[in-house]
Amino acid sequence: MIGNTLEVFDFIAYGTYAVMIGRTFFPARDPLASLLLSVSTFGVGFVTRPLGAALIGAYADRRGARAGMLLSLSLMGAGSLLIALLPGWRVLGLAAPLLLVLARLVQGLAWGGEAGPATIFLRESAPPGREGRFVAWQGASQAGAVLLSGVVGVLIVLALGRGGLAAGGWRVPFLMGALIVPVGLWLRRGLPDTPVPAAVAGQASPAASVGRVLACGFVLMAGGTVTQYFLNFTTSYALSVLHIPVASALQVSVVVGLAAAGGALATGALCDRFGARALTLWPRVLLALLVVPLLTLAAASRDAGLFLLVAGVIGTLQGSAFVASLVALLAALPAAARNTRFGLLYAVPITLFGGTAQIAFVWLIEATGLPTAPGWYVALANAAAACAAAGLPRAADGKTPAVLHPGTAA
Repeated sequence: MIGNTLEVFDFIAYGTYAVMIGRTFFPARDPLASLLLSVSTFGVGFVTRPLGAALIGAYADRRGARAGMLLSLSLMGAGSLLIALLPGWRVLGLAAPLLLVLARLVQGLAWGGEAGPATIFLRESAPPGREGRFVAWQGASQAGAVLLSGVVGVLIVLALGRGGLAAGGWRVPFLMGALIVPVGLWLRRGLPDTPVPAAVAGQASPAASVGRVLACGFVLMAGGTVTQYFLNFTTSYALSVLHIPVASALQVSVVVGLAAAGGALATGALCDRFGARALTLWPRVLLALLVVPLLTLAAASRDAGLFLLVAGVIGTLQGSAFVASLVALLAALPAAARNTRFGLLYAVPITLFGGTAQIAFVWLIEATGLPTAPGWYVALANAAAACAAAGLPRAADGKTPAVLHPGTAA
């Protein structure tokens, strides 16, 4: 999970510092135009995610989850190092944004191949009856990456000031992520390969059941993606739309990370006790109902403390729903080719909706003139996800037979 946190940190750091990156690589008279170009490059990182899920997922199905995780972490480190060291527009001209796009493509390939093997490794390594608690660390590690991004940003501002952050301090998180990658590789090389789920190995699920799971899973992941990438966008939203001071805006990532991690870990334990389907449904219903009123309050007051509270509520519900979705989908998918199927189910909706989410948020604000406009998109996405959660089969409760561990009699 340390390696997983590093990968997510490296990938989402771009969204956290999109305003500063836009000024470095996409100078423009209109700050929102610069931000739009910057978040468009953020979206490029999603293009190669399905390819990473297919290639690294298939590799993990043949060689084991550990091998897939080693490959994905290496690629992520290479992309982050390029972003950290790449000169801006004033030095390289057009070559600067083109190389930035290349770095994001490599990062997308890496993260597309990471999600499946890392999540499946957690589930298949869990003791019987604790699968939800183990899978919850996937959500908690992603929330931890958001938290880490915010903490690093606050420390940079305290050390260098706002001018130092814009002048090049934003590069520090990418450099940190790249330099810590060797530690993650060393830790992952010591992991055992995942055991085989005894009761389902070699058995096929009915095609209709698999198709239903994939269809519901696609909508679930799409709704969760829109919500997550709004949370990743909240720092830029606070700076460019609500005009909250930099130090306070960077604290949003800290609050979101803590809230989402808490929601994820609590929900993982609840999934083991009550099943995952209901816990997938109700947080999505609450998000669909609450997100617009909460953003309306924040936009009306422009108060940093209130916006932190709003972000914390959305983060808690998102962390909870995300983990429940992972538990439900992994329980319902057959063991055969699970790395590839789950990886694609994770990557394709995120490519389509995560890669366009921040562009859509900025466009909606510009087109309507309403600072709350992104909230309607988030609400609609969660309403659709709630409908998909209601359509999951009973197997998605996660009450599956025990996992066979090395040395355990069949």
